[in-house]
Amino acid sequence: MHAGWSVRPVRQRPMLSFTAPLPLTLYVHLPWCVRKCPYCDFNSHQAPETVPERAYVDGLLADLERQLPKVWGRRLTSVFIGGGTPSLFAPESIDRLLSGVRSLLALPPDLEVTLEANPGTADAAHFAGYAAAGVNRLSIGVQSLRDDRLAVLGRIHGRAQALAAVAMARAAGFGSINLDLMYGLPGDGVAQAMFDLREAIALAPDHLSWYHLTLEQGTPFQHRPPPALPDDDTVAAMQAEGEALLAAHGYQGYEVSAWARSGQQCAHNLNYWTFGDYLGIGAGAHAKLTDVTTGRVWREERARHPEAYRRQVAAGGPEAQPVTREALPFEFMLNALRLTEGFPAWLFPERTGLPLSVARAALARAETLGLLEWSATQVRPTAQGRRYLNDLMSLFLPDAT
Repeated sequence: MHAGWSVRPVRQRPMLSFTAPLPLTLYVHLPWCVRKCPYCDFNSHQAPETVPERAYVDGLLADLERQLPKVWGRRLTSVFIGGGTPSLFAPESIDRLLSGVRSLLALPPDLEVTLEANPGTADAAHFAGYAAAGVNRLSIGVQSLRDDRLAVLGRIHGRAQALAAVAMARAAGFGSINLDLMYGLPGDGVAQAMFDLREAIALAPDHLSWYHLTLEQGTPFQHRPPPALPDDDTVAAMQAEGEALLAAHGYQGYEVSAWARSGQQCAHNLNYWTFGDYLGIGAGAHAKLTDVTTGRVWREERARHPEAYRRQVAAGGPEAQPVTREALPFEFMLNALRLTEGFPAWLFPERTGLPLSVARAALARAETLGLLEWSATQVRPTAQGRRYLNDLMSLFLPDAT
C-alpha cells in the first residue's frame, strides 16, 4: 500500500485494470455563511462574529500536505472553492490558500480556479483581490432576480445587490462568470420562471447553472414546505420553455442543469461528471482517488463541523473507504448520465477499471424502457431518460438486476 493511505483492511478482490492516472481536481470547502438558507442541504454553518480565517487556512494546507503521497506526480486540472460562502473570506486568505496549493502541487498555467460568491457579501475590492490571487472564474449565487422570491428563499441579498455583484465581477476582470439560478419557486408559473431566466440571460453570463428547487432531506423546507409550489406539469413546462430560451441565446446545455457559451463549460464539474479523481479539503469535503498501481478506488469524507475537522486534521485525517467493484458501475453512471450527450464507451473502462460489459444488462433494460441509447461507441440518455433521470440511474444499482 502506498504511503499516505490510512485504510481499514478489506478482503482481497481481483484488481481493477487502469491504463493511466485519472484527471485530478481539488475542491476546497469554506463552511461559513452569514445565514443558512432554508432549502440548503450543503455543509454550512452560521459564521461567528470573527471567522478564524488564518487558522482554517492553516488546517486546509496541512490537510492537503498529508494527502500528497497519494497523488505524487499528478497535476491538477482545476480548483473549486465552495461553501458555505467563500466570499466571506478576505482576499489575503484566498491568496495564502492558493499560494500554498501552488507550493504543494503541480498546476498548469491555464488552471481553472473557481470561487463561489453570495451577492449579499459582494465587495468590489474583495473581487479584485480574488482575481489578483489567481481566481479566474466566479460563481455568483443569484437564485432569483425578484425581491419577493429571494425573501421566500431566505437569501440575504436582493435584486439590486445581485445586479451589482455581476457588475463588480466584470469590473474585476474575471474571465468567466457563472450565475446560479433556480426555477420552480413557490407561487411561480411558467411566466415568472421565464422572467427570471430572461433577466439572467440579459446579464450575459458565460455559464448558467439553472436548476429546479427541490425540498432536500433534513432542511427546513422539507419539514415546512413553502406554500404554492408548482406542480410537476408546470415544472416540466418551465424546463422545456427555458431550455428553448437558453438555446436561442447561444447557451449549450451540456448537463442536466448546466448551460454554457461555447468553450465555457465548467472543467471542475465536468471532472465529477466523467468520474475523474478529486482531492477534497475542508469541513465536510469529500475525496475520490484511484490508485492505478494497486487497481483500487478509495473515498474519503471529512468531519462536517469546522472544529471537528480541525481535530481530525491534527490527528492525521479521515480513514479512506474502498469503493467496491459492485458499486463502481452505479457510481460512474450516477455522474456520467447527467451529461446531455452521455459518454463515449471507452470512458467507462478508463475511469472504473471494468469492461462496459459488466453493465450490459442494465444498459439493455434502460434501452428497452426508452431511457437510453447505446452503441459500441456512445452511451446517451434519451429526452425521456433526462426527464426521469433518477429512474434511469436506479437501473444501475448493484441489486437492481
